[in-house]
Amino acid sequence: MEKRLRSSLQNSADSFLESSIKFSPKSVRTSLKTLIHTIKPSSELSTSLPLSLHTFICRSIAYFKDPSNPRTPPSPPSKKPRRSSRNSTVQEEDAPSQTTHIHNLQIYAHIALICTKHPKKAFLPDDLFPAIKELHDNLILFESDNTLLSEISSLCELWWKEEFAGRELLISQFLPFLVSRSLTLRKKVDVHRVCVLREAFMLFDFEDESIEDLKLLLIRCVIAPLYLKTEDGRRFIAFLFGLSLQLLKEVLAMIKSQIPFGRKSMLEAYGEILFKGWKSLDGDLRKEIEDGFLQSLMEGATFAGSSSFAASIRRVLGGFTNQRTTDGVEKVLFRLAEPVIFRSLQVANSNVRQNALHLLLDMFPLEDPDSSKEAKDTLLEKQVFLLEKLLKDDCPDVRVVAVEGCCRILRLFWEIIPSSTITRIAAIIFDDMSHDISNEVRLSTLNGIIYMIGNPQTHELLKVLLPRLHHMIMDSLLSIRIAMVDLLLLIMDVRGFQFNKVVNLDVLLTTLANDQPAVAQKIVRLLLPSYFPTKLDVAEACTRVLTLIKRSPLAGARFCEFLASEGASSKSLMELVRALTNLVHSSDKLDADHIKGIFLALCHLCKDLVSESCHREPLKKLYSGEKLKGLLVTSMLGNAQSSLFDIVSTVSPVGANALFEECLGIVSNCRGLSEDGEKQAEVRSAHNLILSCKWFDSVFEALSRILQDTAIRKAGSPKNQEKENRKNEKGPVAFRNSYQISVGIAWQMKDLLASETSRKAMLKSKHLKVVIAALKVISEISIEHSTCCSFMEASLVDAYMVLSLRMTLQRTSVKDVDDHSDRENHAPKSEFEEANKVLNAGGLAKVGSISSGCKLCHNMAVQFRRQKQVNSHVDSPYDDDDDEDVLTGHCTCPSFFLNKFIELLEFVGSPFSYRRRMLNSVKICTAVLKFTVDVAALNLHVHNIQKILNFTSAYMQNMISISKRSFHDEVKFQEDQLRELHLCLKSSFTYAAKLLNIILSNTSEDSPAPLEVYEVGNLLLDLIASIELYCGSNYAARLVTLAKQWLPDVVLGLGSRCLLKHSMEENVSAHIDNDGEMHIHPWLSILASIELFEMKCSSSDDEEDDKTTANNKFPAFSKLIGMMVQLLRKNYQILDIVGLIFFIGCTTGLQRKDFGLVLGLVRFVSLKLLLRHDDTELQELHMIMTYLQKLYPQVENCIEEEENSDGLQELLGIKELLDPLWLYSCEI
Repeated sequence: MEKRLRSSLQNSADSFLESSIKFSPKSVRTSLKTLIHTIKPSSELSTSLPLSLHTFICRSIAYFKDPSNPRTPPSPPSKKPRRSSRNSTVQEEDAPSQTTHIHNLQIYAHIALICTKHPKKAFLPDDLFPAIKELHDNLILFESDNTLLSEISSLCELWWKEEFAGRELLISQFLPFLVSRSLTLRKKVDVHRVCVLREAFMLFDFEDESIEDLKLLLIRCVIAPLYLKTEDGRRFIAFLFGLSLQLLKEVLAMIKSQIPFGRKSMLEAYGEILFKGWKSLDGDLRKEIEDGFLQSLMEGATFAGSSSFAASIRRVLGGFTNQRTTDGVEKVLFRLAEPVIFRSLQVANSNVRQNALHLLLDMFPLEDPDSSKEAKDTLLEKQVFLLEKLLKDDCPDVRVVAVEGCCRILRLFWEIIPSSTITRIAAIIFDDMSHDISNEVRLSTLNGIIYMIGNPQTHELLKVLLPRLHHMIMDSLLSIRIAMVDLLLLIMDVRGFQFNKVVNLDVLLTTLANDQPAVAQKIVRLLLPSYFPTKLDVAEACTRVLTLIKRSPLAGARFCEFLASEGASSKSLMELVRALTNLVHSSDKLDADHIKGIFLALCHLCKDLVSESCHREPLKKLYSGEKLKGLLVTSMLGNAQSSLFDIVSTVSPVGANALFEECLGIVSNCRGLSEDGEKQAEVRSAHNLILSCKWFDSVFEALSRILQDTAIRKAGSPKNQEKENRKNEKGPVAFRNSYQISVGIAWQMKDLLASETSRKAMLKSKHLKVVIAALKVISEISIEHSTCCSFMEASLVDAYMVLSLRMTLQRTSVKDVDDHSDRENHAPKSEFEEANKVLNAGGLAKVGSISSGCKLCHNMAVQFRRQKQVNSHVDSPYDDDDDEDVLTGHCTCPSFFLNKFIELLEFVGSPFSYRRRMLNSVKICTAVLKFTVDVAALNLHVHNIQKILNFTSAYMQNMISISKRSFHDEVKFQEDQLRELHLCLKSSFTYAAKLLNIILSNTSEDSPAPLEVYEVGNLLLDLIASIELYCGSNYAARLVTLAKQWLPDVVLGLGSRCLLKHSMEENVSAHIDNDGEMHIHPWLSILASIELFEMKCSSSDDEEDDKTTANNKFPAFSKLIGMMVQLLRKNYQILDIVGLIFFIGCTTGLQRKDFGLVLGLVRFVSLKLLLRHDDTELQELHMIMTYLQKLYPQVENCIEEEENSDGLQELLGIKELLDPLWLYSCEI
């Protein structure tokens, strides 16, 4: 290839160019460069090659533009055909394609580039310029070929850098291409090329209209991330400021538009660009930046509506405020900020004060560099005065900024502030701000002081003031306590400070013992050099820890908890364990608190050490045999069995069986466990030891006997029970004590089910049948007697249900049953039969006392009277409520277990019930509802779904009744009881809505939704409306927030009776009774009253006040209805069904002559549901429009009948609202 090119180069320039295009550009590049560099300046080719190059380039471009009519010189004569081909048919050659010309131009451009870079300058730039200009002028034609574009752009770039003649003629196409390329490819090298060539942009006339495309490209550079990230990009954008005043305004406008949405790095880049641009300008352009842009930023940062927007503006201004030492910057900032800041610091709007304060702190001290010293001092005093004033501002957010800003100023400008001013500001910070009512202010005070310590000049003053912060270690906010300990850790490393002079050591130890881990661990880090120093020998370090434990046992134990995490060696920790163990064995002078602290410390240390295999065997030897028995005796003296159990379960020493009886006693003596957190921790420790020692089956058997005993006490005959009670001399207390122990066991059952290990052990136990049978009986007792015995609890019922469900799921999992029928067959039949009995009830009975002769309550009452006669001088173990429960001799439980839950619900609303028993009943019913819905979700007893719905309906009705009775002071709940009640209410609402979701998800034409779904949907709305009516909007608002996610299911529940019915007559008949009326639920009446109230308010002149007033009537329920309207408007089919229900209710209202109800409902349908629908959308509402044909004549008839009555105006209002709909329904 090179030989052929060399030969052609020796012939002529034209021959050389023709030969070069026969090869690919990549393969020929090296050869071309080698051959062209051999050409000498004296050679004829130095003049002929540029001329030929220009000719060939022009010819290829002409062919490229118009292949059919190229304006080119005639081509040289073709060669004679070979002898072998003379007799063949001669065919015309096809014209070269555009691809061929692009290929040729690539080689020509590369040759031009090699000629331009010739090391001996063999080619004159003037000779090469025509060819290069031809390529540049047609640059836009080659946008499809990146290789050719790169060659041409490299030529133009080289021409500009070398300052060859005519370079200004090679930028009009090249520079826009280069900018566009940098924006498209997003490569740093292209941005660098644009920046290097930035001086060339000054040749453009930016006032000319033809420059608009280039201006748009340059404006795009302002928001391009690559330009903002790179130094060259920011330099180029800053350079654009000086090209044109109009371009400057457009660039500044683009920057301003990006401020609200820009990230921190982007905004800081804009600040740097603005400063560089301002610095390089003068005259009108600089004035535009100062007075036009910076002034607007100052005002925007002051009067911004949000703190985030103001912060974004200040980040842009940071380009100037961070360069205040640059000549001229401080004067500009003072001139622009002084009129705005000082006025804004004293306005009534706290947001403006806060924003202005941020600006002042960024520019402090704000001063005019050209003013006198006296003027500067006066201005500084003014600023300090305003800062002191803002430290006492009414707005906490302003005080937060002020205290942090003052601390920053004291650190950075300590030298220029008078000492009296420093003392005054510091006194405010330490005495007032540290006691501020706002948590954020107190936290900011500590953060500011921590920052201020960074200036050594502040230390002398801080030594005096820091002890005033001692109270903050006991602050109620965790983050403040953490910040206070961080402050102590900081001064610990500063010479001259002692942390124990800031906070007393006893206070630190109390905090260490009782505070959360985040605080406790930092205090351990603080005390570690004093109580477990690494520089001393291990024996001395252990002695110091023992001293700490003796001083504060719980603090010492907590100290040991974090030793490993703070870097103490495992070897030293092992020595500490031996020292503590020996102290427990040898000392008889330890009191209970010390023993408890030491055992707790040992527990923490053993957990850390057992993770290292080298310490496991030594630990086992240390706690095996007689030593373990001695530890057990000692732990009982300090009530530290829980810690000992944890140690044994962690270490697994030999002879752990000695603790079996102790563990059994702890888990068996569990009365009051559910409310005792310390006892719960002890029981959990016993559980861990039981599982680790494989005692679970024995302990589970003992617990099952206790449960069985409780069940037998109820199930036994009255005579046998009476003899047993006389023999044991327990009387009526016997069953109560046994029941309360069972409550503790139920808590343990649920706790054990929460852990996978203990759950497996429980479900595999051979005593599980006894436990579940006993729990079933005790659950029946709890249900039957919850309204007559105040000590009955829902936890037993809940435990029974959870355990039953777990058993069912376990069996399903083990047998790997996937078939639906098999899943039902393996469900716990006793549980489902129980649910059947619970839910198989018919309606609510009248409220009142139900006497059924319950033998248990009767025997308890008789036995209590006998014991009271014998032991009249002994105080009764019952409270007043319990006395009345037992002495009445009556029970409100029904005679048959089949109806116990429903009749329980009947009695919940009875005026003879008491709040504690009522709350117990609600809890039990809530637990049953939760369980049944969970079971329904697993498809374990779908055949009971109607009974579940009946139970849910009865539950909701009684919750409404309880709310009503509470409102009328028939039942006065205490505050904690009221919280529990509303917690049950929220839970029950969620599960009732979930039940609707489950049923509606499985609804089809073959399996329609039960009729009871409609009732539950209405009752859920009734519940929210009633809660707001009887308990207030705050409680209702919480329910509305909860109901938002379930609202689609509630709406579908309202339309469930009509979802699969296609005719209007079927839908109407599904909602009316035998008398032709529909049951009007309370939520419909309340909705109507809201509409009437809004209609009354709308007659006033002030529309906004009316709207606010209208929203004050049932605001939470109104919000819920608003969400329901939005949902209905999205689905015409559901809107048609639900809207029909409202109109059916209107018919019932007309029959009852309740015209107010009708007017409210019609107004709601007309103005809320159907107002924004056009004619096309109304055509989709077939049933509403059809039923309107029946409703409208009824309204007209009522108007004739009530012509002279009080309801006439309401009827006329109804007719007026229905007229547009009536006319449209007649048209279709």
